[in-house]
Amino acid sequence: MFRKRKTDAPAPSAPEQPIPQNRLAPRSPSEAIKPTAAPQPPEKPVRERGGLLSAVSGFLTLFVILGLGAMLGLVVLERQTNEAGPLANDKVVVVPRSSVGEMADLLRREGVIAHPLLFELTARLGRKQALKAGEYGFKAHASIDDVVDTLIQGRPVQHAVTFPEGLTSEQIVARLNENDVLTGDINETPPEGTLLPDTYKFERGDTRQKILNLMRTKQREVLAQIWQRRSSDVPVRTPQEMVTLASIVEKETGRADERPRVAGVFVNRLQKRMKLQSDPTIVYGLVGGRGTLGRGILRSEIDRPTPYNTYMIEGLPPGPIANPGRAALEAVANPSRTKELFFVADGTGGHAFAESLDAHNRNVARWRQVEKAKAAADPGSGIGVDKVEPPAADPSALSPRTALPGAPMAYDGGDPAAGRSRAFDASEGTARDPLRNKTYDLNSPKTVPVLRNP
Repeated sequence: MFRKRKTDAPAPSAPEQPIPQNRLAPRSPSEAIKPTAAPQPPEKPVRERGGLLSAVSGFLTLFVILGLGAMLGLVVLERQTNEAGPLANDKVVVVPRSSVGEMADLLRREGVIAHPLLFELTARLGRKQALKAGEYGFKAHASIDDVVDTLIQGRPVQHAVTFPEGLTSEQIVARLNENDVLTGDINETPPEGTLLPDTYKFERGDTRQKILNLMRTKQREVLAQIWQRRSSDVPVRTPQEMVTLASIVEKETGRADERPRVAGVFVNRLQKRMKLQSDPTIVYGLVGGRGTLGRGILRSEIDRPTPYNTYMIEGLPPGPIANPGRAALEAVANPSRTKELFFVADGTGGHAFAESLDAHNRNVARWRQVEKAKAAADPGSGIGVDKVEPPAADPSALSPRTALPGAPMAYDGGDPAAGRSRAFDASEGTARDPLRNKTYDLNSPKTVPVLRNP
């Protein structure tokens, strides 16, 4: 009835796990201290680069290399173009209109540069402006960079020509024609008195007609300005008459301080209806635009009627006898207020002035004594041109023509040489003229003449 319980039966156990061999195996002392090597990580699969990516990388590398090379080349080029050139002294070179290569060859032959190829590279690569032809002055040891800048800026050498006051238009045209820096022909000789004597700048290759046109333009401008501020007492009715009187003043004296005073003498004579009796008007009536006789005036020429001979005509001649300068025009427009009617050379380059004929005759006598002393010391040294010698101081020997403002006209005895003046210097246009046919480079002060009043 009662069932027997199963007791004390052993519980089922889990299967036994095998013991790792390395744990169970006995270890030697050396094995116990030896570290165990870490396992190697698995290798990642290598992806092959595509063809486009490889090409781009190569181009970038090449670009960097070329850029570095170009920068280095520019540095070297800049250094060489700024090095001192081979030119030992300043030099003027005429660079004609041509290619850059031809300019480089020319500059090398002239000794301005030593490396034509470097000049071409600098002109073509470093400058966007074109090189200009012309006449240029290059400084000593100018670098290639300096030379290129000079040709780009286009500032050619400035020449200048000076026309002294008192030249006739024909003399001015002759000087222009003989100038070998200017070019071209002159259309026609301008009317007398229409040109303004001055110093004019120009470049090689400018035309002669251009200078002439500039002289006419300046004369009109100056004449208009002076005419507006003239004195109301001056007995001239038109600007042309003012030029005519100024041309006589210009030929009578070369002293700037005397011009207003000489103009005052002529104004007084005009107001008193006295003949001007100016020697230069005789000369112009004889030779016209040539301007100078090259000798003294003969007695027969004093009495020869011409429209310009103010010993024969009353008032002003029909036109100017030369081209007066600004100072002579100013002197006529505002002459000195004086009662003087005469003047004569004083032997020092100036004149002695007088209000009366008696005082004038005394001045003439003193002038003759000075001239005799000079002739005795150095015979012939004082002989000038274009004016006769004053007469003796004896009042009984004076003719009506002694009442002239300049050196009185007379024939001294039978010696023709006595009819030549030692007082009047008409050297302009002659071999004695220091500025005859001269031009000079304004960049070279040594060639610019120094002008002094006589």
